[in-house]
Amino acid sequence: MIKRDTRLLIDLPRPDHPDANGAAAVQELLGGKFGEMSTLNNYMFQSFNFRGKRKLKPFYDLVSSITAEEFGHVELVTTAINLMITGTTHGGDPDTTPMKAAVDKRNTQHFIQTAQTGYPFDSMAKPWTGENVFSSGNLILDLLHNFFLECGARTHKMRVYEMTDHPTAREMIGYLLVRGGVHIVAYAKALEVATGVDVGKMLPIPNLDNKYFDSARKFEDQNVHTKLYTFSDTDYKDINKIWKGSHPIDGKPLTVIEGTPQGAPVPDYRELPEEFAPGISKEDFDEIAKRLMRSAGL
Repeated sequence: MIKRDTRLLIDLPRPDHPDANGAAAVQELLGGKFGEMSTLNNYMFQSFNFRGKRKLKPFYDLVSSITAEEFGHVELVTTAINLMITGTTHGGDPDTTPMKAAVDKRNTQHFIQTAQTGYPFDSMAKPWTGENVFSSGNLILDLLHNFFLECGARTHKMRVYEMTDHPTAREMIGYLLVRGGVHIVAYAKALEVATGVDVGKMLPIPNLDNKYFDSARKFEDQNVHTKLYTFSDTDYKDINKIWKGSHPIDGKPLTVIEGTPQGAPVPDYRELPEEFAPGISKEDFDEIAKRLMRSAGL
């Protein structure tokens, strides 16, 4: 089961200006081949399908705990996209063309299909597909694939980081550069335990040093790059048999944290009357409130 908290992994800055075209690029980090939808579903199905959970428990625990974190990554990227689009259009009578600005944006799907929110498609609005899932049933092959997937995901994050200077995007990408680096190192260590091969000698693929990214450095100063979370109150503790030793870049000790990060509040998006979203008028809201009170016996 997945336990859910109403928290984002980190606090994202609320923007004072929109960047809808930047949000279109960020979509690649959500629904692209190497996006968070892919990392989530790859690890999720590998954990569901895992053979020998007791015999190979440290590996099962590793894939399972990272799966849970990836749920939070999907949420974080989606939230960043939503905040980046906010303010692109304005309310008004439909005949005044209140969404005229949308026709000049690169991804009009954001305005026609999703009411200015993130969606599981890539930067060109191609829908994410289950064909991106790799679950071979062979532990070492799956771990090797996951290592490659995380390296590819990091490359895309680095490139999108250079495509937009929007503060919300930069904060989100900076954090995920650090956490993605954790997963790269974790899968490298798992492969070393499973095969005896020091995969860490292949690092950095690509460069794992985040000192070039202002929005990533502060998270490393907080030692976010050294922590791996169980994302469970009681289970998946055997990741400490893999996540141990020192970080390959700065030599800091690696630590397992039982539970989840502290997190931050989830933003409450304002209404968009020009999108008919959420489509609840004041009168509708008052009636809904009355029905809820009646159902509660009040």
